[in-house]
Amino acid sequence: MRHFLFLSALLAAPVLSAAPPNIVFILADDLGYTDLACYGSGYYETPHIDQLASEGLKLTSYHNCQNCQPTRAALMSGQYGARTGVYTVGGIDRFDWQTRTLRPVENVTKLPLDRQIIAQRLKAAGYATGMFGKWHLGDDGDYHPGQRGFDEAIVSAGRHFKFKTQPEVEVPQGAYLADFLTDKAEDFIRRHRDGPFFLYLPHFGVHSPHEAKEDKIAHFQDKPPVGGHNSPVYAGMIASVDDSVGRVMALLDELKIADNTVLIFSSDNGGVGGYDREGIATAGNITDNAPLRSGKGSLYEGGTRVPFIVRWPGVVKPGTTCGAPAIHVDLYPTFLEIAHASPAKDQPLDGESLASLFRDPSASLPREGIFQHFPGYLGSGPGYWRTTPVALVQSGDWKLMEFMEDQRPELYNLANDLGEEHNLATENPEKLRELRAKLHAWQQQIHAPMPTPNTPTAAPAKKGKGKGKKKKGGKRDE
Repeated sequence: MRHFLFLSALLAAPVLSAAPPNIVFILADDLGYTDLACYGSGYYETPHIDQLASEGLKLTSYHNCQNCQPTRAALMSGQYGARTGVYTVGGIDRFDWQTRTLRPVENVTKLPLDRQIIAQRLKAAGYATGMFGKWHLGDDGDYHPGQRGFDEAIVSAGRHFKFKTQPEVEVPQGAYLADFLTDKAEDFIRRHRDGPFFLYLPHFGVHSPHEAKEDKIAHFQDKPPVGGHNSPVYAGMIASVDDSVGRVMALLDELKIADNTVLIFSSDNGGVGGYDREGIATAGNITDNAPLRSGKGSLYEGGTRVPFIVRWPGVVKPGTTCGAPAIHVDLYPTFLEIAHASPAKDQPLDGESLASLFRDPSASLPREGIFQHFPGYLGSGPGYWRTTPVALVQSGDWKLMEFMEDQRPELYNLANDLGEEHNLATENPEKLRELRAKLHAWQQQIHAPMPTPNTPTAAPAKKGKGKGKKKKGGKRDE
């Protein structure tokens, strides 16, 4: 039903431009909400992304998943993880769930081939399609992006220096991955300047291993820290991603196609930091998401709220912001509307087009809220958990998290408590009932899989110091 409602709305929507614009979507990896100067950092330097924000719109309540693979599945399919089965990274035995009271739902590690990804729909609408960078939805055979609607696709992730690509292509000696991917993106843009084209540039930066170019590290070596932002290496990695954005912007200007190009920048999940405040002693903090709570791997805001900037000359008013809650599944219908493309037959879409917010940042979207469903565990080294099974709904300023082990509710008013310090579940029983009803109705409607009971085994002795979530865990996700 959702599919047909979306198609009707799409056909009834006003035409946004005389001809479909080019679409460029640049996605950073593990970049936190405050890791950009234009989102509050006083240490990291991002002049090109800051310029993009000054020329476009910033969303201040945009969310992805708690780690990378499920975000990418949602972006490409337009579906929540409860539909695709992709809700985390790898198999469930990566973390010692046997010590807990629930058995996690089995995770799907490759985006099912029966899903039409956004590249296929845009290609059907006449777009040239290119993808260069981290795919993480099945890198070989029929799962490779080159077999799923991208005319050109080079996959690479895992290392910033001495990296490999799939398919194998020539890599210059000493190349830095962010620079190499931008080279490929620039070449694609030049060859398809007459448009329309869809370029997906998912960087591996700023994911670990934390490696930056020497000149970038040197630039930050003597710079005083600002709060939890203090790593010259990490700052150098951010600077390379920023350079990539700047190069793309400059090329669009050079080719005189910037005015007919929608350029979006975001990150796949929250930054790797904020764990010390959660009492997670083993996680390691390369950055800090303050004032947001926790970081990557958590479904508190620090793990899911990320920067989102869009520039669309003639449609988006420069230097504006929008606080409407938005989420990964919204990008698919947004791109369909922008491209005047049709959705796939018999593939429900879970999001709403953000084009109305691009036109008018004070607008609202016609839905109950945004949702997350995580039926698993994410550890953080022996003795700690970044999250246990949890589902959530955010409706306006209110966010409800329901933890599945004991149905414990946590209710926050994000307008007054962005750091999620004050659980209002006891103080606001009516709001709790309202949001619980919305969450449970959504879970039923989408047939969200639930973890099953488990008889816990004894956990090994805890290591390290700290308080809070101290159960047996495993290594962090990739």
